[in-house]
Amino acid sequence: MRILLVHNRYSIRGGEDAVFDQECDLLRSNGHEVIEYTKDNRQIDNASLVKLAANSVWASDSYSEVARLIERSKPDVVHVHNTLPQVSPSVYYAAARHAVPVVQTLHNYRLLCPNGLLLRDSAVCEECVGRTIAWPAIRYKCYRESRPASAAVVVSLSLHKAIGTWSRKVTRYIALCQFAREKMLQAGLPPERVVVKPNFTRDRHTDADLNAVRGGGLFVGRLSEEKGLRVLIEAWRSLDVDLDVVGGGGPLSDQVRAAASKHFRPVGFVDDDALTQVMRRAAFIVMPSLVYEGFPMVVAESFAAGLPIIASRLGALAELVEDGRTGLHFNAGDQADLAAKVRWARDNPLRMAEMGQRARETYLQRYTPEANYERLVEVYHDAVAALRP
Repeated sequence: MRILLVHNRYSIRGGEDAVFDQECDLLRSNGHEVIEYTKDNRQIDNASLVKLAANSVWASDSYSEVARLIERSKPDVVHVHNTLPQVSPSVYYAAARHAVPVVQTLHNYRLLCPNGLLLRDSAVCEECVGRTIAWPAIRYKCYRESRPASAAVVVSLSLHKAIGTWSRKVTRYIALCQFAREKMLQAGLPPERVVVKPNFTRDRHTDADLNAVRGGGLFVGRLSEEKGLRVLIEAWRSLDVDLDVVGGGGPLSDQVRAAASKHFRPVGFVDDDALTQVMRRAAFIVMPSLVYEGFPMVVAESFAAGLPIIASRLGALAELVEDGRTGLHFNAGDQADLAAKVRWARDNPLRMAEMGQRARETYLQRYTPEANYERLVEVYHDAVAALRP
């Protein structure tokens, strides 16, 4: 197949950027022709809010450029990842003009919430869910901490919902888990158009002995409020279990460094090879997130390493981590409950090792490049068939 992949890269590289690059490589390695159309938010940090506002509703340059790309390359399908703010939903219309099916990956909850996280003041917020116009997002400055920028996103979301962009111009949506699918249906998406395909990661552990003795815990991620770092810090004040905290940046970096102790060990940023080794040594990984999440790459990476996850009983994590089978759940935001689960993990190493084996089995069944490729191409063929007269 010939696939046009569209993505608006973020100012700070994150999971969506990584998934876009991975899927490009995956498709090319399986013999498909991939054409990339990307914008980069690092180029607009000083752009005027007026221009960003206009672009988020309709970016005429993106429409023209994508239309010309389609005319030239004649793709079988257009697969869009992120459109905000430079690409905009105009690319859907460029594809429709040439009768090319559109697949849109729902990496976040943007159609329900202008900041995409369903988060405000470090807690789950659903004030805009179900509203025709997401006025609270403007009041609380939910996008880029700016009322004008938030208003631009609200206008874009409301306008495109009103004219049927979300319901008519996207042939198939990809949700990353069943929880995300159910949430996105609340945005009014046609259920028959929303399918589930998780993220994936390549296997770095084929030659490793994942049954070797392991010890201690691990946190991997951005050092920020929504990831539950304050809960993690407070829980570890009462624990005598080693924890390596891997993360190269975030607004709570100073607090994490200040909390360093014999058992709470900030590591900072590590490259992929070093992270692979750290994951092989740990007995479990902790994900104390305060938000619903989409499909954190850390889940697939942990399962690939045979690492059970101690996770918040919240949103996607409650679905992706099976309590007592591939990890343990604790009440989100509850430091005492987290500490209790960590003590149980310390006192039951054989049970945790069994959960790690099941986590590895789950990875091999669901989250390998091979399994993901089959599902992705299935979605593409389904989209092409759906657009045929």
